[in-house]
Formats: sequence, C-alpha cells, structure tokens
Amino acid sequence: MATTESLFQSGTFSGRNVFVAGGTSGINLAIARRFGELGARPFVISRSQERVDAAVAELATVAPAAAGMAADVRDYAAVETALKTFHDAAGEIDIVVSGAAGNFVAEAAKLSSNGFRTVVDIDLVGTFHVCRAAFPMLRKPGASLINISATQAINPMPGQAHVCAAKAGIDALTKVLAIEWGPLGVRVNGIAPGPVEATEGMSRLTPTDAHRQAVLRAIPLRRYARLSEIADTAVFLCSPAGANFNGEILVCDGGQSTLGSGAFAAAWAGAG
Repeated sequence: MATTESLFQSGTFSGRNVFVAGGTSGINLAIARRFGELGARPFVISRSQERVDAAVAELATVAPAAAGMAADVRDYAAVETALKTFHDAAGEIDIVVSGAAGNFVAEAAKLSSNGFRTVVDIDLVGTFHVCRAAFPMLRKPGASLINISATQAINPMPGQAHVCAAKAGIDALTKVLAIEWGPLGVRVNGIAPGPVEATEGMSRLTPTDAHRQAVLRAIPLRRYARLSEIADTAVFLCSPAGANFNGEILVCDGGQSTLGSGAFAAAWAGAG
C-alpha cells in the first residue's frame, strides 16, 4: 500500500498504542498504517496468521514496533488474548478500531440462516467482543474507540439484508457505549463509509463495470472514497480536533446517503 500525504503532522500519535481488528487489509489496514505513519504503535488481528504476518511486515516500514496475531473476532477468548498480548507488551491501549467484516450479495429470499448469522457474528458480535474485551485495558481517561460501520446501516440495499441488520446494530452499539463509557473519559464513535475504492467489499457489490458506473451515478461527487480519506477520518476522531465527538457516526460517502436508498437500489438493480 503506497503512502499518501496526510493532513496530520508526523509524530501526532507518538507513544500511542493502537489496536485494529481486521487490520490486515482494506480500510482497516489503511487506518493502522496511517496511525503508524503518525508515530503510533499498531497491533493488528485477523483470522489468518499469513495475512497478519504480511500486514505487520508492511506496517513495520512506517512503524518498526508494529505487531499482530491471528484471532477471530467471533471468538471472545481469542480477542481477549490478543488484547492482553498487546497490553502486556505496550501498556494501556489508547485507540481501538473494530473493523472486521463479512459481506456477500444475496437476496433475502435466498439467504440462508447460516449466511445471515455469519455476517452478524463477524460484524456485530465481533464488534462487541473487541470493545468489551478492550475495556479493562483502555487508558482512562483518554482512550478512543472507533467502530467501522457502513452506509447499509441507514440505506437499505438489495442483496444486503444481513449486512444492513449488522451495520445498524453496530451503530446502535456505538451510541450505547458512548453513553456508558463517556463519563470515564473513553470516547466511542463510528465511521460509516459508502463505496470505497480498492476494497474487497466493493468488488463484490459491483461485479461488473456496468454496476460500478451505476453506483458512481448514484454518488453526488461521482467518485468512490479513497482509503486515505477513511484513514484520516479515523485519525481526526482520535486527535485533539475530535475531542468533543462522542457517540457520532461519521458518514463518508460523497453524499450518496442524502439521496436515500432508492437511487442506489435502482442503479444497482438496473445494472444487473
């Protein structure tokens, strides 16, 4: 992943410990890398040790102390072990990003119970596991948690019943945690990206060029978000500039959600 210019100064997060669930690819790896570029010590997890090793090798080019281990967010004990490993090595955790996710396209009438449950377990239950297991090891006051959601939480989309349900649950969980943990000085916010370039999710949602062009027409800015833009949104929320944000879900979708779900749904269906 190429380094891109950040709006924030090098060293902004020096001495900070950042835990990123799902941090071996896409949005989450971009976030881990950005914090590393700004001086933080990133620790990433995902199910595959091979992917963890590759991500840590990349992160080490900008953050020599980067580390990680394999852990499935559906397994609370595994997540807790990973967090304890990081905590024992680095001390109190300053920033937690929960972004592990699953997605595939399936109409509700053809969606199996197992398929629905799998996405909810990874996205929603996994997010709870990460936040809950991290709680005892957070710096209090001063810690910041970010849950990665998606615009499916607010825009119903065809073929995404399982994802819409899971993401809406993540947004609600984020707000509850913000209320409960805010008095302790722990801020909890969310980021809901719309279409983001160079991600596996969009490859699945736009399998043909016709789908891609239709989705672009449903975005007022007529472009996908860049990975660097989502990463800098996360950095903003954890920086002094975002110090009064708590319980917010920042939507980064080029204005797609202002049109409602109808425009996206019509565009996507019409391209099939």
